[in-house]
Amino acid sequence: MRYRKLGSSDLDVSEISLGSWLTYSGGIEADATRACTEAAFDAGINFFDTANIYGRGAAETAWGEILSAHPRDSYVLATKVYFPMSDDPSDQGLSPAQIARQIDASLTRLKTDYVDLYQAHRFDPTVPVEDTVEAFRKVVEQGKARYIGFSEWTPEQIQAAVDVAGPGLFVSSQPQYSMLWQAPEAEVFGLCAAHGISQIVWSPLAQGVLTGKYEPGQPVPEGSRFASADMAVSKDLVYSNATLEAVQRLVPIAEEAGMSMATLALAWVLRRGEVASAITGASRPEQVHANAGASGVDLSDDLLTAVDRALGDVPVTEPTLAPGARPGVQHR
Repeated sequence: MRYRKLGSSDLDVSEISLGSWLTYSGGIEADATRACTEAAFDAGINFFDTANIYGRGAAETAWGEILSAHPRDSYVLATKVYFPMSDDPSDQGLSPAQIARQIDASLTRLKTDYVDLYQAHRFDPTVPVEDTVEAFRKVVEQGKARYIGFSEWTPEQIQAAVDVAGPGLFVSSQPQYSMLWQAPEAEVFGLCAAHGISQIVWSPLAQGVLTGKYEPGQPVPEGSRFASADMAVSKDLVYSNATLEAVQRLVPIAEEAGMSMATLALAWVLRRGEVASAITGASRPEQVHANAGASGVDLSDDLLTAVDRALGDVPVTEPTLAPGARPGVQHR
């Protein structure tokens, strides 16, 4: 496993990380969650990404039980705040009160005194950006988080927050990014790099589509992610006949290069220096080890050209508002 520096922080994170979005929030059983997490340690993965909203605390609770058995300095832990945590309309967003309340709740569930990275899961345009930045800075000052990041902010929102915060507070951006979803390359990568902010990307395998296991015109395989109602909630982002056909055109390219489709897809994401880590999900330990094998794989220019040719105009390349995101910035 290779490691990369996370933005302007002093954190070194594994190129492949383990996420808990659709799996450890209830998609798979507790024993499988434990087995996958322990497999991550075995594979050299040190970066674990979760969020309070994943199962409304379930994913954090599961990892609190498992990770707390490991030395705290042996892993880098990230969680997030923004989405509704109850039916109370005020129990969401990035107000100072909500951030203060949710960081404490997350730390309790995670059984730790601090997280290494606390992320705004989306931007909250209903709260002055100055208030949000001050609340995150307070979390750091109190020692409850070492660094701050964000997920799926627009370039306008990123710039506004950096203007208020100055350098060093924000160290990471978490966008969707894969061969099929290339939108962050247009604006977000360059803007963040200029401010010392790394990318930790979600869905680099396009929720499993880029493994090649879903075929055009065929039923979803039994036991796959999209066969589970709990884990197919964002299927429409990446699943269509056009994307499935494009992926099948990639299969012989991967075979000729002597690698799996998953390795090709993950190595493609990691070809960009702006990316510190690719967040992968796994429901079985062997998937964790297979994904970890993509670290350090270099793709030749000829191979990258072949990939571009096979994908054609299928990938999303224009800036696109993420699910749950809202545009705009409010100031005091």
